[in-house]
Amino acid sequence: MSWPIPARTPVRVLVATALLVPLAACSSAAGDAKPEAKTPGFPYTVTNCGVKTTFTAPPERAVTMNQHVTEVLLELGLKDRIAGTAYLDDAVLPEYAKDYKSRPVLAEEYPSYEKLLSANPDFVYGGYASAFAGNEGRSRDALAKSGIDTRLNIEGCTNSAVTMKDLYREVREVGSTFGVRKRADAWVSGAERELADTARRLKGVQPLSVFVYDSGDKTAFTAGGRGIGNEIITRAGGRNVFADLDKSFGDASWENVVERAPEVIVIYDYGAQTVEQKKRRLLDDPALADVPAIRNKRFAVLPLSDAVLGVRAPAAVAKLAAQLHPDAVK
Repeated sequence: MSWPIPARTPVRVLVATALLVPLAACSSAAGDAKPEAKTPGFPYTVTNCGVKTTFTAPPERAVTMNQHVTEVLLELGLKDRIAGTAYLDDAVLPEYAKDYKSRPVLAEEYPSYEKLLSANPDFVYGGYASAFAGNEGRSRDALAKSGIDTRLNIEGCTNSAVTMKDLYREVREVGSTFGVRKRADAWVSGAERELADTARRLKGVQPLSVFVYDSGDKTAFTAGGRGIGNEIITRAGGRNVFADLDKSFGDASWENVVERAPEVIVIYDYGAQTVEQKKRRLLDDPALADVPAIRNKRFAVLPLSDAVLGVRAPAAVAKLAAQLHPDAVK
């Protein structure tokens, strides 16, 4: 970068810094200057989705775009570092509700570039690649030129199937970025225990074939094999019938749904269309009448925020397992 200043310094802070330079010089000349105290764990360098960043101190004014990354910061106790949020898919968890309501909401979906800058962020954390859409002026390069560091959730840039290990990496790297690595490590330890407990309860069960219905009419928008949703299904005692779809999410034909004969349909709950409306669309489709899940009315439900790479994922495994195998997971 050609800027003569650190990339993470907000623009308006530069103005204030420029005004203070003469004063700082005088203090130094008088022998009053003291060496700046370093924050433990910094400088911290991380490479995220191909972007290498060195943080000399934790971000102070973060903007989170997409619910699951907002919840990562709230889980790590970083409410006071959030200068703004955007784009909820569903309701935040009850334990985060109070802290979430105390933070400014910049937009129902993604804010414009100008609206984003109005929050004076020094860090922007996006959950999906669309958070940094170049055609809307919010690319990571554009933000860097404004002196703003960025992070994209690992699931938004992966070239291979993401796993719980990627979730642990996400939480730990965010914890390190904000100087709360011990809290991140503690969360990971708890997540590992929760997953181990669910695995113990499911020992010996036969996996059920699962089709995820996110949305769609002419085609079915579903969970592929690359996203954390696929691993959640597997760990919950299921087998994703579209695990061979090499995407986190993608379209499948209804003919393929029929051919793969899922025993259970998992509905992702979010947006304007209710779970009951989604069920009715599936039950009323004569082409699906012979699908075992439709014939037996076997449905499970997860909020969309449970099924993406965020702090809900370990609990989502237990939640889905209880719906797929209620006799084993009580």
